[in-house]
Amino acid sequence: MDSENSKSRGLTSDVLKAGTEEFVSDRRKPSSSHVKRMVGRRPARSPYYSFVAAAVCVMLISVGLLTFVSLSGETVPAIATVWTTQIVDSTGDVGLCTSIAVDLNDKIHISYCDSTNSGLKYATNSGGSWATYTVDSAGDVGASTSIAVDSNNKVHISYYVYTNYDLNYATNAEGSWTTTTVDSASWVMGQTSIGCDSNDKIHISYYDYTNRDLKYATNAEGSWTTYTVDSTGDVGGSASIVVDSNDAIHISYLDNTNYDLKYATNAGGSWANYTVDSPDQVGYCTSVVVDSNNKVHVSYYDYTNNKIKYATNAGGSWTSITIDNTGDVTGQTSIDVDSNDRIHVSYFDWWSDTTGALKYATNAGGSWTTEIVDSAGKVGQFSSLAVDLNNNIHISYQDALNGDLKYATGAAPIPEFSDLLVPIIGMMCLVLLVSARSKTRCH
Repeated sequence: MDSENSKSRGLTSDVLKAGTEEFVSDRRKPSSSHVKRMVGRRPARSPYYSFVAAAVCVMLISVGLLTFVSLSGETVPAIATVWTTQIVDSTGDVGLCTSIAVDLNDKIHISYCDSTNSGLKYATNSGGSWATYTVDSAGDVGASTSIAVDSNNKVHISYYVYTNYDLNYATNAEGSWTTTTVDSASWVMGQTSIGCDSNDKIHISYYDYTNRDLKYATNAEGSWTTYTVDSTGDVGGSASIVVDSNDAIHISYLDNTNYDLKYATNAGGSWANYTVDSPDQVGYCTSVVVDSNNKVHVSYYDYTNNKIKYATNAGGSWTSITIDNTGDVTGQTSIDVDSNDRIHVSYFDWWSDTTGALKYATNAGGSWTTEIVDSAGKVGQFSSLAVDLNNNIHISYQDALNGDLKYATGAAPIPEFSDLLVPIIGMMCLVLLVSARSKTRCH
């Protein structure tokens, strides 16, 4: 309370009455001495305008800081997601080449390689607890697995057979597991990737090692057909595939001739390919996903600068940023998108021959954040990530020291405080302005 108000409230009722009667009965002009005193006095500034100026300044500074962080593309510490981890399979040396999918009931399905028995294995918690199965053990099989679940929650797995370098496909769509050789015309090596369309037809991208081409196989017409998508140079390594809501195909992959990240799609009716990122040696360990608007998002590894990067055409043209350049990040990346079109990426951070961590990056809070999911030993290689219908995160990966298949899950990240700063300050300023205005009217 200011001093003038205190003095006014300390006046006796007689003085107030006398002053009022004088004012009413004699509305004289102020005396010359009183005018001089008033002219020399600086008018008191209303608290309302002071609060307005302060509020505007704080808002502008806050917006400026948040804009700088957003445009810089740098990651900031995250509010840690609450992660739980568990061992799914510890029988022998397992957990290589994992791939994860979530069905319509939010049940988990994982394909992986059993290195001890040279077999393809599958794990699921669809029955309530984890159960593991050997899908294929005919020869040296199970390398480079990729898994997808169709609209009937049936499972589909692509992988290659190391014995003959064939591309194979396994499914339990008919009730029991069956396997099929999709391509044996050339050596298939490197990363295979699988997706299902709206008719539950299968689409697979893979690397033709014999001809150094990116290839694509599908049973959309009933029987398996293979196509060469890109044959310019040595291309097709680290291929990853996704099918959008229009059943168009999108593939990210490595151009090993120029060490570029490339992208191919038939969304326009015929196959077209593009170079997405070309400085340095980029495009390793790619993973691709599309959002609700069929915009494309790719995670990948920059070998030259030892970075995990992210590229998207969501803004109309391709842009790329670094999402993690700390430590010795490397290994397979995996990407998925949630119901809010926010991005989630898993990857491996190599620390030493006996230590390493599974890491996770997301822009769910508005800006990119990173965190360690599991660092118990040397964990995180061969990671695969999927987001369920409730935006919870699921990751499969290997514990390399113990040869185990591990699984981590975490609730959808809480938005960071920095992303809530503007609305919080806005509400505070609104309260202050209303309070200041009320006081001004009372005086």
